[in-house]
Amino acid sequence: MTALRSRFRTSPPWSLTLGVALLVLGFLVAAQLRSEPPRVRYTTQERGPLLETAAQLEASQAQLKQRILELDGQIRVIQQSGEGSAGAIRDLNAQLEEARVAAGLVPLEGPGLMLQLEDSEAPVLPGESLADYVVSGQDIRTIVEELWLAGADAIAINSERVVANSAILDIGGLLLVNQAYLAPPYRITAIGPDDLFDVLSDSAGFVDFVRARVDAYGIRVSFAEPGTVAVPAYAGSVALRYGRPATPAAPGQGGG
Repeated sequence: MTALRSRFRTSPPWSLTLGVALLVLGFLVAAQLRSEPPRVRYTTQERGPLLETAAQLEASQAQLKQRILELDGQIRVIQQSGEGSAGAIRDLNAQLEEARVAAGLVPLEGPGLMLQLEDSEAPVLPGESLADYVVSGQDIRTIVEELWLAGADAIAINSERVVANSAILDIGGLLLVNQAYLAPPYRITAIGPDDLFDVLSDSAGFVDFVRARVDAYGIRVSFAEPGTVAVPAYAGSVALRYGRPATPAAPGQGGG
């Protein structure tokens, strides 16, 4: 018993201090994890129509890209064989140009709208995450989807044309769009009808976005309606690496 008392008396005082410090640190870490709020979700009753519209746009773009490849092949065959007339080549070239415009491969100008999204300047409230106060890929995707629904014909983000296979991703505080890294502020340019701004402002999805991000966290959104808006061409590849036209099933061999 005397030896045990002697061991306690001779224990260095720093060991007790270290133990208390580790206990306090563990409590603080656990409290922080419990208080971390989830990211704001932008799910509304409009989410269903948005997803449906996005799926339709993606299918349309895939068909246009396939049509471009087919027309390119037909033109090469006619030019190489020398059997086609000048009129046939002009007709194919006209169809090819229309497909290129629809697929986003041609720069466009016209009436439209410009939006700019910037990070919030409001102080981060206790218990909230700094990530909620910066513009995210989800914010940009929401605006792009709402512009399509409002009737936009062409959209670009910081001079990157948005097409069906454009990905808008968060990468280390930046956005990745069409394999290009974009830094804030993010400028979204859209060509569309004269009432594009009015239709966008009346959209329930856009109103929900303003409430969830602008009103709640101070994300800054500014608008401009210049006389003419320019949207660049999509600079990526439209060649399909894995897809190919489906072979029609023979009569009597249709799938179930």
